[in-house]
Amino acid sequence: MWLFLAFLLVPLIEIGLFIQVGGLIGLWPTLLIVVLTAVLGTYLVRAEGARAMNDLRRSFSQLEDPSQPLANGAMILVAGALLLTPGFFTDAVGFSLLIPTVRSAVFKWARNKVKVTSFQMGSDMHMRREPGRPNAARASEDVIDGEFKEVPQGKQPTHPGSGWTRH
Repeated sequence: MWLFLAFLLVPLIEIGLFIQVGGLIGLWPTLLIVVLTAVLGTYLVRAEGARAMNDLRRSFSQLEDPSQPLANGAMILVAGALLLTPGFFTDAVGFSLLIPTVRSAVFKWARNKVKVTSFQMGSDMHMRREPGRPNAARASEDVIDGEFKEVPQGKQPTHPGSGWTRH
């Protein structure tokens, strides 16, 4: 229902704003503003996206919870899409999502709405369950699973070879 309302109301708001702004300043200045906000938004999205990627790398390297840097990256991506969409309302929402304090507030709101049932990081992710003992785990660092097939010694390849091996 909310998505339907957004698809209905956002274009109506944009049309109304285009009519109002175009009536106040004229057609060409209105179109110039739309193009300039797209160019400025692209530059800001690139800068904020690079900062978000650095935060994500840092959280991975320090084994911290990556949910906030990932959410920041997603919000910056949405901001970029909104800024490239022609319109004043979408530009306002897009520029607001580029502000770190706004993204932080949106993340806090979303974190209160979402319930995480499990989250696991570190060396526990490399544990394997032993068969027959569902609660017992053992480290799998030295175990490599694989399949093999014995090739008889007398068998020769059917192709001429690359010259790097002896047959």
